[in-house]
Parts: sequence; structure tokens; C-alpha cells
Amino acid sequence: MSTWADRLTERTRRLGALCVGVDPHPQVLADWGLADDVAGLESCALGMVEALADQVAVFKPQSAFFEAHGSAGVRVLEKLLAAIREAGALSLLDVKRGDIGSTMAGYARAYLADSSPLRADAITVSPYLGVGALQPAVEVAADTGRGLYVLARTSNPDGAGVQQARPADAATVAQLVVDQAQRINDEVGTALLGLVVGATHDDIGVDLTGFAGSLLVPGIGAQGARIEDLPHRFGAAVGQVLPTTSRAVMGAGPDPEALRAAAAANVTAMRKIDGSAS
Repeated sequence: MSTWADRLTERTRRLGALCVGVDPHPQVLADWGLADDVAGLESCALGMVEALADQVAVFKPQSAFFEAHGSAGVRVLEKLLAAIREAGALSLLDVKRGDIGSTMAGYARAYLADSSPLRADAITVSPYLGVGALQPAVEVAADTGRGLYVLARTSNPDGAGVQQARPADAATVAQLVVDQAQRINDEVGTALLGLVVGATHDDIGVDLTGFAGSLLVPGIGAQGARIEDLPHRFGAAVGQVLPTTSRAVMGAGPDPEALRAAAAANVTAMRKIDGSAS
């Protein structure tokens, strides 16, 4: 069984390190000339895969925009995840789930079990009920070769009040998340856990020296960060970065060639940073 880390490494080596968000919110649908309904949602989401599946390593659907349309929207999300699988691309479902006990186990089955129609290659999870509370998801991900991205230092300004808090005689909360995530990776023997660390902070506020997993880095494009900023902000860890952008690519749609050009510009910029430009 291949692991998430194996599949991510193979695909980013071949296509470049880029994760494109699939965020079909009402303004995107309007800009694409689509109605804010289930038909528009499906046309936009599947159009992204059709245009970019052979060019983009990872797609990151944002579950909220599908859930907003009720059960019919969730059905579109199922179709989208199936289309990504069938195209040979990787899916990273942005659900930010985090709970305890049987509830966390339920989330794990919903998004990580082989039998689930909502299964993705990886998902985002929240550690703020305790990193240890994610154990049910860790176990299912390990059994199925999937991955988890743990929120550590998010791109939004409001996150700092919690994530940069410093308990007495301890590192910041974000640093504790980083360190505990690496301990879990050491225990399972693979880089099953990645981290979400935003690119919008001039000082990312965590020490990644001991962390060997993937770094999902939001904030590129509409939130103001640039791929060119990544070496300064991530230093020696820049080779672990999987930058993610949504509006900077989706905003070029619905024309497939314009979508491809927007994605290609981001891939080219990232290749110049990681030294893989030809």
C-alpha cells in the first residue's frame, strides 16, 4: 500500500508543488456565468478537474461550499472526489474536523475509510481539542494510506490569539502542535501528518527544524502572499511546502486554457524556488 507521502512526492515531482482549491462560492459561480445552485456548483467543480487534472498535483475542495447546498451539494462533492480519483490526481478535502472519541472516529470513517463515498487522499483536521484527540483519524489514515493536515499556524490574523499563546514555561500552542505532530509521525513510521502553516505572516511563528512532513501553505494570491515570499518565510523547510491557492486560479475560469495558464504560472514560480526549473 502506498502512503499519502509517497503519492504526494511522486505527483509533485512530476507536475510541481501546487495545490489548487476548489471553492465554488457564490461570487465564483457568478463570475463563471453560473447560477448559485446545484447545477452551477457541479459545472464549476467538475470543470476545474477537467481543465487541470493532468497539470495540477493536488485539488483541495472546500467542503463548506458544497454543504451549503444540502444533501444535493454533498452529492456533488462525492462526484468531485470520484472525478479527481478517476483522473489520477490527489484530493485534499478541507473539512477542518476535530472532536473526541466516537465522534472523531465517525469523521475518520466519513473521509478516510476506503468504503466511504466522501473519501479523500487527505483531509485537514483541527487539533484544538488536543492533538491526541485526533488518534482515531490517525489510525484510519495509517490503515488506508491517507494523510492528515493539522492546523498549526493558520493564515488568518485572528488565529494568532490562540495559536501564538504561550502557556507558562512552554512553547507557543502552535509549536506544541508542530512538535506533537512530528512525534506521531515518528510513531507511525511515515509522514502521515502534515501541517497547515500560512504564508501570510512575515514571521511564521513556529520552528519547523524538527518537522519532516508536508506543509500545506495557504494565503497565496488573494490573501496577499506570493510564492516568491516562501524562501524567506520558510527557510530550509521551503522544500516541504505545498502552496495552495484558490481564487488566483479559479478567477481565470471558466475558460479551460485560462485556468491552465493561471495554474502553470504558479507551478513555474514554485519550480524556480525549489530548484527544479529546467
